[in-house]
Amino acid sequence: MNENYVWYASYGSNLHIDRFLCYIIGGKPEGSSKIETGCKNPSLPVASSTFTMNYPLYFAKEADKWESQGVAFIGLTEDPSCVTYSKKYLISLDQFMDVMSQENNGIDFQVDLNLVINTGSNVYRRNAWYGNILYLGEEKGFPIFTFTASWDVYDVEWKKPSHAYLSTLINGLKEDYSNEEIYLYFQTKPGIIGKYNETELRNLIF
Repeated sequence: MNENYVWYASYGSNLHIDRFLCYIIGGKPEGSSKIETGCKNPSLPVASSTFTMNYPLYFAKEADKWESQGVAFIGLTEDPSCVTYSKKYLISLDQFMDVMSQENNGIDFQVDLNLVINTGSNVYRRNAWYGNILYLGEEKGFPIFTFTASWDVYDVEWKKPSHAYLSTLINGLKEDYSNEEIYLYFQTKPGIIGKYNETELRNLIF
């Protein structure tokens, strides 16, 4: 693998570039109550592009900074029938580790990404919400990684995300998808289905 840069693929609030840049340069994202510290290297991403993951998206846990409501995770089993929209950012390896630390409330991880490439995934902290790194292939010679929980979709109670949190995902997706595509995408996701009615979800999107 190239030791200098990796693609970080986001499926949650980091779909929105302004929110992601709070992890890079620091600051408080709109709708969040937490000021992020940023990376030691505040350089902007070298590139970004859309990306599709074949892992199921769901919402769970209760994030203090997002009104104590659910946040996004992906399941652990790849399934070609699952489509999870993502945006990937080409950032330095050090930045990737700093972003992962911030996503896990400042935990420092000792990570071997070559091991992740060889095994497909590796859990570095079972009690950390995003302590499990997944390898998703490569593009333009750079490996693609994301992180999620060590538990799977059906191992945890699904939780409704706040309007502010879900709006952050929606606004990120609007750069590449139509309102109707976004509605159809979210309406069947665990944590949304049965917790958002059609009117509530459409009002957030349209």
